Parts: sequence; structure tokens; C-alpha cells
Amino acid sequence: MSVIPLVNSSVSPLLQVRDLKMHFPVKEGVFMRTGKYNKAVDGVSFDIMPGETLGLVGESGCGKSTLGRCIARLYQPTSGEVIFNGTDITRLGRKPLMPFRRDIQMIFQDPMESLNSRHTVGEILEEPFIVQKIGDKAFRRQRVKELLEVVGLPARSVTRYPFEFSGGQRQRIGIARSIALNPKLIICDEPVSALDVSIQSQILNLLIDLQKEFNLSYLFIAHDLAVVKHISDRIAIMYLGKIVESGVGESIYRTARHPYTQSLISAIPVPDPHHKSQRQILVGDVPSPINPPSGCGFHTRCPKVMDVCRSTAPALSPDHQPVSCHLFNT
Repeated sequence: MSVIPLVNSSVSPLLQVRDLKMHFPVKEGVFMRTGKYNKAVDGVSFDIMPGETLGLVGESGCGKSTLGRCIARLYQPTSGEVIFNGTDITRLGRKPLMPFRRDIQMIFQDPMESLNSRHTVGEILEEPFIVQKIGDKAFRRQRVKELLEVVGLPARSVTRYPFEFSGGQRQRIGIARSIALNPKLIICDEPVSALDVSIQSQILNLLIDLQKEFNLSYLFIAHDLAVVKHISDRIAIMYLGKIVESGVGESIYRTARHPYTQSLISAIPVPDPHHKSQRQILVGDVPSPINPPSGCGFHTRCPKVMDVCRSTAPALSPDHQPVSCHLFNT
């Protein structure tokens, strides 16, 4: 098991994920017996430092969102460890987990789906304080006004409902809810993918400003490497439930090693009409995590596949830019 190397190893990590797995049982037959498992997350390890952003990138269906939900304990992982601030929270029950829920929050992809349409914005933003039994009514109302101001929304928004806002404004409400309890880690699950490009930059800049102001750590999940480049200190590339390459942001873009990473980077549009990029288009779709390929999970789509790839799974190399590929591990 290899762990993504840290930029500053002299500071203790805020979050340590060790060999995390999330296998969903697949019911089959007349009696609905478990015959197979959907290996959505299959042995992932990494660290996140205080005040750092780790970008997690991959195609749809690779297990990114499932990983984020396991860390937030919205799912109970099959195995592995999630160590937050020195405490393993993987098996904690509901009551012991409550204090950690204050420190680990999520921003979801679809702001309309993640906000209760029957509640006003004021009620939505008050709810975290009520659940955690923090402050009286006057305190909560004052705190709600402060949160709206921080994310750039007027105080009169408290009496309005989510459907009265635009997509970007609704995401600001979601962000306000995520920072309400002064968390240490926020899992951003594709927070800008449902927004217009012009609004995406505003939300990304807001997240960066909040990180500086409140010393937040982010796990930033996305399928767009261009977006991740703008906000991440380090980047991890995920494919079929595993991390296949990782490293410092700029080094990933300059010297991508894994063929999958190279393909993702080649798809980033360049704002220069005279620049001719050479796309590395992958053939086929992501294999099913229920029946993953033998050996390297990427070998069915890899343009550089070798015989060993079909039979033996590569390990994540322990060097400064880890890569799970036989081209670099032989």
C-alpha cells in the first residue's frame, strides 16, 4: 500500500485514508442472494494536510463521489481506515461521530437537490446549529446573516426559498451551509460541474477566498482537470476505484506518466486558435466495477498495453510522483 507523498511532511496530516474500500453487494437470482460486489472504491490511500486542497479527478463512474461519501461517513466503508485529526472514525457509532461531523462537511454537485425545497434559506442555514445544539435562536439568526454575507448573498435571502435563486446562488447557499460550523475539512463533490462557465470561476474564487480566511482543507472532486488545476495543491487521478497517479499540481500537467492521465490532460481545451493539440482519445467505456478486468484495470483501453498488463495488477510506485503502471514499475 502506497500513500500519496505530502508537500510538507513535517506537519501532521489532517486526514489520513488508508486502504479504503467500498464494495456494494449485488443481489442476483430469484432469492436475491449476493453473488457479486460492485467495487466502487478498491483500496485507496492518501493524506490531506491542514489548509491544503487535494484534487481528485476521473471519469464518471470511477468511484470519486463514493470515496468522498465514505470519508464523510455517509457510507459505512467495507474496510480500511479514515483517520481524522488522529482519530480513526471509520467504525464510530452515531453519538461518538457527532463531534466529527462538525469538522467534516460536504458541498454537493446539484445545489437544487441538496437543499430542502420546503425550507427557507434561513431554516436551511439554521439546521446545522440545531442538530449540533449550538446557540439560541437569536445567535442562530445572527450567524445566518453573517454566513450569507460571507458568501455574497443579501441578508433578505433568509425568507426566500431555494427555487427563487439561480444555480450559482443556490451553490453559494450550499457553501454557506458547509462552513456554518467552522469545519476543518470540506469535501467538494463536483461543486461547479452543474454551473455555467462564467459562474464556475466565481464559485472557485469564493472557495479559494474561504480557504484562506478560515484555513480550510478541501478534497475537491471533479472530472475536469482544467477546473482542478485552478484550485488544487496536489492532484490524484482515479480510475475504476483506484488511484493510478498523483503528484503536485503543476508536475502532473507537465510530466503526466500514466496513459490515462495523459489522455485526460490532452482533452483540456487550449484558448489559442493557432495551437494544435494532439488528442489521445481512449477507446471504449470504463469497465464495470462489478466485473473489472484482470491485471491492470486500464489495460482494455490503454494504447500502450503490454502482456504483463493483462495478467498482473501494477502497484503504486513509492517515488515523488507515484504512478500505477508497468511502464514505470518494471
